[in-house]
Amino acid sequence: MSSTLAGPLTDHCFTSVAHSGTPKGESITIAGVPTYLSAPQASAASAVETVILYFSDVFGPFYINAQLVQDYYASLGFTVVGIDYFFGDPVHLHLNKPGFDRSTWRTKSVEQARASVPKWVDGVKEMFGTNVKYCAVGFCFGAPYVFQVAATDMLSCAAVAHPTSLTEELLRASKVPLLFSCAETDSAFPATFRRQVEDILVEKKATYYFQIFSGVSHGFGTRGDPEVETERWAKEECQRAMVGWFKRFTSSK
Repeated sequence: MSSTLAGPLTDHCFTSVAHSGTPKGESITIAGVPTYLSAPQASAASAVETVILYFSDVFGPFYINAQLVQDYYASLGFTVVGIDYFFGDPVHLHLNKPGFDRSTWRTKSVEQARASVPKWVDGVKEMFGTNVKYCAVGFCFGAPYVFQVAATDMLSCAAVAHPTSLTEELLRASKVPLLFSCAETDSAFPATFRRQVEDILVEKKATYYFQIFSGVSHGFGTRGDPEVETERWAKEECQRAMVGWFKRFTSSK
């Protein structure tokens, strides 16, 4: 039986501070799955070079915070596609509703993701072809799906922040360089699990990078409070590091 390296969704997974900004991407459909597409402004005049597969937390790729992160990647030259495995039913539509059954919603969403991710990934490859490079990034709920794709020959590298539902089997199957962006306080991915992951990566002689931020908790990579300097800096530094990671493994030598 594969051991657990990141636990299930916790209360921190369902809290957020909405950020402000104007999304620049658009809604498209890939393999029957709603998708947020954010492309560099110059993309119309130049060929796509690198595509980032974005696997969101429970708030979905169309949540303002996620849209702004994807747009940030696009502003630096990447084409980004964010899968909506919630099919228009992200968790924040329900959080203030009396009697909301979070467990039932989670079970439904996991089943949808399991069914839709493989065909969506195939659709992304069909859309962009084989002459581009692919990276993947996942936050919280989205992390295990990053590792599923990382076990194939599709990606140049991958990154996750505050992962959940990670197993040893998924980690060991990964074939690509991995970045982990971690919070000091994280009941789903505590220090004990984090150190187990590092031990396995060392054993595998994998290429990896850990960043660990003090003073923040699970969710900081997309849902922290921008009015709190520690949270804002951690979120921004997390995203800067991910962009650097993508560039490191996709730039022409």
